Amino acid sequence: MIRIAAVGDIHLGPGSAGLLRPAFETLGDCADVLLLAGDLTRHGTVEEARVVADEVGALPVPVVAVLGNHDYQSDQEKAVARELTAAGVHVLEGDGVLLDIGGTKVGVAGTKGFGGGFAGRSASEFGEPEMKAFIRYTRTCAEGLGRALRELRDQGSDLRIALTHFSPVPDTLAGEPPEIYPFLGSYLLAEAMDEAGADLAVHGHAHMGTEHGTTAGGVRVRNVAMPVIDRAFAVYHLSPAGGDGKAARPT
Repeated sequence: MIRIAAVGDIHLGPGSAGLLRPAFETLGDCADVLLLAGDLTRHGTVEEARVVADEVGALPVPVVAVLGNHDYQSDQEKAVARELTAAGVHVLEGDGVLLDIGGTKVGVAGTKGFGGGFAGRSASEFGEPEMKAFIRYTRTCAEGLGRALRELRDQGSDLRIALTHFSPVPDTLAGEPPEIYPFLGSYLLAEAMDEAGADLAVHGHAHMGTEHGTTAGGVRVRNVAMPVIDRAFAVYHLSPAGGDGKAARPT
C-alpha cells in the first residue's frame, strides 16, 4: 500500500513562513510521498519561492510538484522552479519522475495544464490566432503529460499518478461558477490520462470545487486545493494491480 499525500494552492509568501512546516514534518508517519499541485506562491516571485523551499525542503518523504498560474504571475517561473529544485523538489512540466518506495516503482507525470473547457462546451483551434494559441498551449501541456505517463509505463512503473494544476474533469469543479469552467481546466488533460493510463490524477486550482471526480476512462481524480480539502494535505492509499488484474484504486 502506497500512501500519497497531496495539496495544492498553498499560496505561501514571506508572511506565512513556517505555517505548514509542522504538519509537513509529520509526513514520515502517514505518507510515502508529497505531491504539490501548483499555486505554491502568491505572485510567483523568487522571494516567495524561497519560503516554499524552506517549507518543503529536507522532509522525510520525496516531494514532487508542478507550478500553477500564480507561480507564473511575475514571469519568474523558471527561477521559482530552480529554488524548489535546489531544495530537493522534483518540479515537473511535461516530464515525469520514477520513485522507488519500498520496492514499489511509483511514477509521477506532471504538467501545469491550462484551460479550454470540457466535452461539449470547449474551445477549439479555430478563428483568431489568439484562440488558436490558447488551445494549442493546452494541447501541448496534455501531450507532454501523456508522453510522460507512457515513458513511466515503459520504465516498469507499478503505479502512475498524473499531477496537474488545472483540472482534467468538470466533476471536481462543482461549486465553482459554471461560467469560469473553461478557465479552470480542459478535457484534453483527461484524454491524455485515459489514453496513456494512470492510477490517480491530482490537481488544484478550483478553490470552491469538489474533491472527488473521475475521467471518462475511469481514472480517479482528486482536487486537493487547500480550500477544498481544508487541511495541510490529504492522504490517498494506492495498491499496485494484483494477480487478479484489478487496477489500483485510491482510498
